Amino acid sequence: MAINLQKGQKISLDKEAGVKLTKIIMGLGWDAMKTKGFLGFGGKAQEIDLDASCIMFDGQGNQTDAAWFRQLKSKDGSVVHTGDNRTGDGDGDDEQIIVDLTTVPANVKSLVFTVNSFTGQNFSQIENATCRIVNANDNKEIARFNLSTLGAHNAQIMAKIYRHDTEWKMHAIGEIGNGRTFEELMPQITPHL
Repeated sequence: MAINLQKGQKISLDKEAGVKLTKIIMGLGWDAMKTKGFLGFGGKAQEIDLDASCIMFDGQGNQTDAAWFRQLKSKDGSVVHTGDNRTGDGDGDDEQIIVDLTTVPANVKSLVFTVNSFTGQNFSQIENATCRIVNANDNKEIARFNLSTLGAHNAQIMAKIYRHDTEWKMHAIGEIGNGRTFEELMPQITPHL
């Protein structure tokens, strides 16, 4: 059974999965809040474009690469973004980033996952926002983190996956911010490395 993470919580991914993980999926899901129609009935949801990103860092805190909507695959191929969802429609994950932990370069010590609204809409217009980590080999959910912090922010540093000795751990960060892309969040990301 998946663990529901709280802001600031750290877990061992291998221990939670019960196996040595080789490939994971970070899934991002969200829904646009429905607007109220005439007399509160017949409301509809607007389209909300959130963008998941994975930024790769070395042990000194230097960015080595990234996978995001402008570059769907890291240069080494270990991190793959499956594509941009511009509406948030549908059930399940709206965007996914697949990480092959066995091929992440040895100099990469942490992977930071962010979410940004490129179109500038903010989290007060979003509900049911979550990120989750799934074992890609059996599609079992390992951990889930609720991102539904309402407010005028349009970005969030979701979580960090990092090497600790021979295992990968996850830190649920949940820090809110503003920026249309992960690049604008870099001053907020670096203290978490």
